[in-house]
Amino acid sequence: MVERTAYRGGHTRSWVTLGGRRIAIERPRARAVQAGELALPSFAWAAHEDPLNAATLAAMTARVSTRRYQRTIDPLPAGAAQAAVSRSAVARRFVALSAERLRQWLSGRIEVAAPVVMIDGVHFEERVVRVDLGFDAQGKKHVQGLREGSTEKAAVVRALLSELIDRGLDPDAPRLWVIDGAKALRHALAETFGETALVQRRQEHQRRNVLDHLPEALHSSAGRALRDAWDTPDAILAQRQFKRLANSLRKNHPGAAASLREGLAETLTLIHLGIEEAFYRRLRTTNPIENLNGLIAHYTRNVKRSRDGQMVLRWIGTALHEARRGFRAVRGYRDLKLLTSALAQRARSAFDVQSKVALHARAYSDEADKVPAHVPG
Repeated sequence: MVERTAYRGGHTRSWVTLGGRRIAIERPRARAVQAGELALPSFAWAAHEDPLNAATLAAMTARVSTRRYQRTIDPLPAGAAQAAVSRSAVARRFVALSAERLRQWLSGRIEVAAPVVMIDGVHFEERVVRVDLGFDAQGKKHVQGLREGSTEKAAVVRALLSELIDRGLDPDAPRLWVIDGAKALRHALAETFGETALVQRRQEHQRRNVLDHLPEALHSSAGRALRDAWDTPDAILAQRQFKRLANSLRKNHPGAAASLREGLAETLTLIHLGIEEAFYRRLRTTNPIENLNGLIAHYTRNVKRSRDGQMVLRWIGTALHEARRGFRAVRGYRDLKLLTSALAQRARSAFDVQSKVALHARAYSDEADKVPAHVPG
């Protein structure tokens, strides 16, 4: 007969996790024959908090308010005690869970090389959160970073870019940046990656800037002229069309003409790179990231008042975590191979030009050293 190693030690009041809450039970106790109480593996599994945490996050992202959380779970038999379902308990749990998940996400290494990156601002009450959305070689989307600030100044974007580099973004890799017309964003890219940073400006933003300087009677004709130029597969011809339009507006509407010339070349970057059709139509706008912004608004509409910037980041981070489950490859992604090749070729050309300039400067310096110094008199 096998000797007994443990024996029952009565019952004690404990809690298990079930259905998004903690439920009171009478847990049996077991004691070792030698000494000490034994842990029960079945109870350890039932008392684990992960199911409760998952239920809380799922409820919050489904826009269930903390006040209504208890009404969304199944009722218990009469007399059964429960916990972790009050408004304050749910709120504390969600704050802790969302903060930890955001910390892990924003401190993780960037492992995916993204030849195309979109940056746009999400306006959340009086705050602006910059979102970095990268596209890998298969056209899949990856939210790489967030940065909160009260304004759209270049310092906020520089901080975001520096953080991305610290987490593994290769600053020397050829890359296309798709942005709106924000001057602060453009300056931050130039300061971080140099003046040669390749940028595709959002054409719709440029169109709105031009039309804002024109009377409504000219919106239709000017808008049509802009669309025709951007739909032209020849970048040189498109520039001529823009120049012709700017000249026609220069006398009576100088503001519109100046707005048209500002950043105009960077609205044609994709055409210069030979990208056309569906992929061009997707990348010449920031629609992919604006759609993401719409999902953020959908997930966070229960937030009536943001107490601080950390709360804004927690909610937006939670919304992005849920939204990326439905991410699909960007339309026309097969042209990414062509774009990657064009970016690499451009990078090599820029390196060759810089090498020639450096070689010329060195040769000039050597020649200067050979010239004897002029002694007056």
